[in-house]
Amino acid sequence: MLNNKILTIIIALFSAFTFAQERVILDLKVKGNKKLRSSFVMKISKAEAGAVLDSTILEEDIKRLKRLQAVAHAYYQVFASHGNSYNVFYNIEENFTIIPSVNVYTTNDNEFAYRLGLYEFNALGQNITFGGFYQKDIFSSYGINLRAPFLFSRELGLAINHQDLNTQEPVFFDNTTSDYKYRNKSYEVLALYQPNFKNRFEVGINYFLEEYNYLSGATNPSVPQELSVKKLLYKGIYEYNNLDYYYQYVSGFKSIFNAQYVTSTSNNLPEFIIAWNDFHFYKRVGDKGNWASRLRVGFSSNDETPFAPFSVDNNLNLRGVGNTIDRGTGAVVVNTEYRHTIYDKDWFALQGNAFVDAGSWRNPGGDFGDFGKSQNIRVFPGLGLRFIHKRIFNAIFRIDYGFGVTKGETQGLVFGIGQYF
Repeated sequence: MLNNKILTIIIALFSAFTFAQERVILDLKVKGNKKLRSSFVMKISKAEAGAVLDSTILEEDIKRLKRLQAVAHAYYQVFASHGNSYNVFYNIEENFTIIPSVNVYTTNDNEFAYRLGLYEFNALGQNITFGGFYQKDIFSSYGINLRAPFLFSRELGLAINHQDLNTQEPVFFDNTTSDYKYRNKSYEVLALYQPNFKNRFEVGINYFLEEYNYLSGATNPSVPQELSVKKLLYKGIYEYNNLDYYYQYVSGFKSIFNAQYVTSTSNNLPEFIIAWNDFHFYKRVGDKGNWASRLRVGFSSNDETPFAPFSVDNNLNLRGVGNTIDRGTGAVVVNTEYRHTIYDKDWFALQGNAFVDAGSWRNPGGDFGDFGKSQNIRVFPGLGLRFIHKRIFNAIFRIDYGFGVTKGETQGLVFGIGQYF
């Protein structure tokens, strides 16, 4: 019995001696924040008072903070206190986070559409996004969004979305085209889970009403002129994110996989599976350059339907191509651009960019050979400008002009808020 007590004392003394040799965080303080709550920063940080001082954990926390909408820049400082105790400061430069959003796009076919929105990206000082938009694309649409990725803990959050989207959409069949008024009214709930710094998951359900109403163009007895179908969409998203930010510059790799299963109550709009992956790669080039690339590969159920899910669109994949000029059941799209900072001082930066957008689509009911057919391949090089406010989240006003290099292609301007990708 006595020997056991002596052994316990020796182990305790050894543990205390070992702990005493390690550098320990005496206190962790947040400085420079105004709207972003210090308690929230503590909540999502891995470093904490009483823990071992580990520079890799501090670096990870800073990277996590720089990804927040509320943070323009962040860095840490370590000061010795006494013995092996240290004070750690997380210094934050905040963004202004009540942001209007503007997207305008047109082509030389005189098409014109816009989307106006207002979002708060740091509601309650908790990195909660809340806001909505109004869209005019021949018809009026609106949407309301709430996203709280750290609502319950550093790992677990929630997102709720509602939209009533109304647009004029072309429908392609028998080598002809007709125009339909398309409506998608949806309600969506997502659970957000981030087990660690580089990986996150989203799973949820979307209930929506999908309607097509014929407006003009070709007709076919087998193609209905009116459709109204209630659907359920089951969604799963996985993201790997190893990006690092320094103001307008980005470096690193990110991959986002999105899979959806859609049920249906109509054979005219049958149930289907759709999945795609976006691969993003960013590299700093010298002091003022940034090379950015995105590769999207996606496939859906290969039904021979005029209502195929992948679209060729100005504001989604090919700058200058027009507003939904084709559809397919598979897509391979590459966007690559070089961004160069022309002017950079204090709160403002001006970037110029040269880009190439290229893609190909699989025809509904077609095969993989469709990707190599010349009529399905589109290439749009172009030039653009970025006007960047470095103290307002996502305050990047972009102007791009893309022009098609294949026969019969369009050309046009694309305006928007934020980088294209």
